[in-house]
Amino acid sequence: MIPIVGALLGTLAESGLTLLSSAIQAKGKDVVEKTLGVKIPNNHTPEDFAKLRQLQYEHEERLLELGIEKAKMELAELDLLAKAAQNDADNITDRWQADMTSDSWLSKNIRPMSLIAIFMGYFLFAMMSAFGYNANESYVTLLGNWGMLIMGAYFGGRTVEKLAEMRGK
Repeated sequence: MIPIVGALLGTLAESGLTLLSSAIQAKGKDVVEKTLGVKIPNNHTPEDFAKLRQLQYEHEERLLELGIEKAKMELAELDLLAKAAQNDADNITDRWQADMTSDSWLSKNIRPMSLIAIFMGYFLFAMMSAFGYNANESYVTLLGNWGMLIMGAYFGGRTVEKLAEMRGK
């Protein structure tokens, strides 16, 4: 059923029936047919397109309302994603602040130590390669990816924290 609706949406949009296509995408074919009181065929003839154009013209206001509802749903989804991303960033900042206020030397220094360990491992593999020893490519790639991740979190995260502090003041 889904491929049929996808093909129908593409056909309607290509034929200039974007309002009808958007409404079907937002609410489903059955809801649009029930709302407008017509049957929308899956396989269209040129006569069907003429009828659908007339239908779109006659019910333009209602089709626009359905399209607006679709846009509102999409905005709500984007808003939820943005809130989730902000919540994640806040949680990371809270964890890092808790690390810094801890009495434990290790919790205060684990991020720089991890970065140093990754750099040392990467440097070791680089030196092995320079002196003709075989360094397994997958380990080098893995260390490189970890290094990028840790550097991005450490330096990028600190930058974001500083910007947030400046913005808060």
